[in-house]
Amino acid sequence: MTTVSSSLPNPSRSSPSSNMSSPPLSPPPSSPQNPVFADDVDESDFAPPVSSLPHPAAVPRPPNPTLAVAKAPNLLHLSFNQDHGCFAAGTESGFRIYNCDPFREIFRREFEEGGIGAAEMLFRCNILALVGGGSRPKYPLTKVMIWDDNQSRCIGELSFRSEVKSVKLRRDRIVVVLLQKILVYNFADLKLLHQIETFANPNGLCVLSQNSGQMVLVCPGLQKGQVRIEHYASKRTKFIMAHDSRIACFTLSQDGRFLATASSKGTLVRVFNTLDGSLLQELCVESSCKEVVVDFHRQFNWSNGTKRCRSSRNIQPCFLSNCPVACSFK
Repeated sequence: MTTVSSSLPNPSRSSPSSNMSSPPLSPPPSSPQNPVFADDVDESDFAPPVSSLPHPAAVPRPPNPTLAVAKAPNLLHLSFNQDHGCFAAGTESGFRIYNCDPFREIFRREFEEGGIGAAEMLFRCNILALVGGGSRPKYPLTKVMIWDDNQSRCIGELSFRSEVKSVKLRRDRIVVVLLQKILVYNFADLKLLHQIETFANPNGLCVLSQNSGQMVLVCPGLQKGQVRIEHYASKRTKFIMAHDSRIACFTLSQDGRFLATASSKGTLVRVFNTLDGSLLQELCVESSCKEVVVDFHRQFNWSNGTKRCRSSRNIQPCFLSNCPVACSFK
C-alpha cells in the first residue's frame, strides 16, 4: 500500500487557456488533509515536499569566450499537452515547456542534480506529473510526483512496486501505466478508482479523451495486437483485434469517437469507431521503417470519402477524406 498526498488543488478549476508564462495562478482551496490509501502498491511514507531551488550563481566568464559554451542536457522525454498547443521536454537536469505556435520556450526548471524521464502537462495550468529518469533520476522510477509550479515543489506522490512507464492526465483523472497494469486515480484526492490488466506494455501506451464527463480510455488488451476501449460514462468495455502483430501506437480523436492504430510492422494504419469497434478505414503505408507514430489532426471531423497517402522523407501525412492523420516514421 502507499500513502498519497491530499493537498492537490482542483485541476478542473484551472483554465486550459491559462498561459504558463503568465504570473502564477492562485491555487484553488486544498482538499482535506487525511491521507488516502491505494490497495495496489507498496506502503511507504509520503516524501517531504521539494523546496524551491535558488538561482545558480553567475559563472565568471573565462578569458576565452569559446570555452563558455554550455553543453545542452540530454533529452529524455517529449509529450504534448491535451490540446497540442504546448509540449514538455524532460532532460537530464530538469524539464522545459515550449509553445508550439509560435514556437518558443515558455519556461524551464533546472534541478541541481537529477533527470526527469517523464513530464506530463495538464493543459497550460501549473500542475504537472513528473517521473525520474536518466543516469541520475531526480525521483525514483517507481514514483509519480505531482508538481505544482506555482509553489515550485511536489504536492503529492504515488508509489508502485514496478517502474512507471508513462502518466496521462485529465482535469479529473490521473492514469498511471505500468508494464502490465494501468491504474486510474481521482485527481482531487488520489483515490484509486480502477485497475486494468494489459499485455506487456514497455512503451507505456495509453490515451485518454479530454471531453468533460465522457472519459474514454484506450490501452493494450490481453493479447498481442488487441486494444481495449473503456467508456466510463456508459460503463462499457470494448475489445478490438486491431492487428496481427504487436501494437506500436494508437491515438484518439479529441471527442473519443475514433481510434487510429498502427502495428510494429509499420505497414498499416487502421481507423476504428470506438463505440461499436467497426473498422472505418485502412491505410496502406509504403515504408521500410519499423516504427510509426500516428495522430489525428486537431480539427479532425469524420466524413465519408476517399483516402490517400503521400510520402516525404520520414513523414507521411495520411488523409481520410480531407482530414489528415499524421504518421511519423522512425
